[in-house]
Amino acid sequence: MPTAYVLLNSDLGSDESIINEVKQILADADVTYEVQGVYGVYDIVLKLSSDDAENLRSIITNKIRKITKVQSTLTMMVIEEQENL
Repeated sequence: MPTAYVLLNSDLGSDESIINEVKQILADADVTYEVQGVYGVYDIVLKLSSDDAENLRSIITNKIRKITKVQSTLTMMVIEEQENL
């Protein structure tokens, strides 16, 4: 199953509002997800899975990256052939 990890940098103090917006965006999307605030270089980690890799790319590019107060993202797509090793 296509899976992506998205690391987000946010404006100072906006983590909770971004996490809530991510949840709203993904509530109607055909994906499973986990989203958590974290300490370190990045502020939020998002894991997305879907049966359709193009759907994942579209959600990340057209919705997640365009959330106000998201400064930058780093997306890592899982190599599907290595998932079950």
